[in-house]
Amino acid sequence: MGKVPVLVTGGAGYIGSHAVLALKDAGWPVAVIDNLTTGFRFAIPDGVPLYEGDIEDGALLARIFAEQKIGAVMHFAGSIIVPESVENPLKYYHNNTAKSRALIAAAVEAGVSHFIFSSTAATYGIPEVSPVTEDSPKAPINPYGMSKLMTETMLADTARAHPLNYCALRYFNVAGADPEARTGQSTAGATHLIKVAVEAALGKRSHVGVFGTDFDTPDGTGVRDYIHVSDLAAAHVLALEALIAEPQRSLTMNCGYGQGFSVLEVLDAVDRVTNHKIERKLEGRRAGDPDSLISDNRRIKATLPWVPRFADLDVIVSHALAWERKLTEIRAEG
Repeated sequence: MGKVPVLVTGGAGYIGSHAVLALKDAGWPVAVIDNLTTGFRFAIPDGVPLYEGDIEDGALLARIFAEQKIGAVMHFAGSIIVPESVENPLKYYHNNTAKSRALIAAAVEAGVSHFIFSSTAATYGIPEVSPVTEDSPKAPINPYGMSKLMTETMLADTARAHPLNYCALRYFNVAGADPEARTGQSTAGATHLIKVAVEAALGKRSHVGVFGTDFDTPDGTGVRDYIHVSDLAAAHVLALEALIAEPQRSLTMNCGYGQGFSVLEVLDAVDRVTNHKIERKLEGRRAGDPDSLISDNRRIKATLPWVPRFADLDVIVSHALAWERKLTEIRAEG
């Protein structure tokens, strides 16, 4: 199967930078567009062209598609903070929906054949049944989830009208970092639990807030399906191969391990890995937090030859911790 050049949007960000590594490690030609508002230049490996700019810039996209002979897009660029989406919905409909429309239009114009989209379990809202299948009702409860669902809809309609196939991957809780510590979650003030917990373990935060202890779960705290970011990146490469192998077929798949851990279980894992007890502050639950959110991942396992390598909570934590230590060094070097 020919390896077409891939444009990764948001490739200097957390998940995008891991996808760039996965593509590069597997021998795919890859280029990145990122406006560096939340991404980091240091996350881009040597030899990968970085175009600093916005996916709304049609002229820039046309130039990249031509210069790099792009045959596929992996789209990670966007805004991801759920509470912010509630406070500032128009930012999310602009960054996640309107800009995605501009990107899809530019891809169609350039004759790009394949499109992989970074979607989210937030498209399901508060599911009535967990584990959640891809056919569960889509009922987002915040503008973040809705902005992603609208992009999925645009892709489905575009694929019917143009020679483009796509894969929408709905992520559950992404965590961890590259096992070789080449990249990781670098955003200041990140809200991901494992990121927050390793920061606390290293003294960068005084405590970890536990939001809600009265959920309908074994220990009263929310249960989530944590997926290692490198396993997630591997799924993107396999999805691209599947799109190229069957150009008439588009795909929508959950990305998770199909198992859940509670907030307290995650914090216990961080305590184990660091041999240090994190301060926990019990607080009220946040609006819209489901008791449990676990993926039914049978479809991705049946469709792709995807075999997770890091489906172990302590491994996820240890990789996140190693990256957090390296990030301290990177920032100290300025």
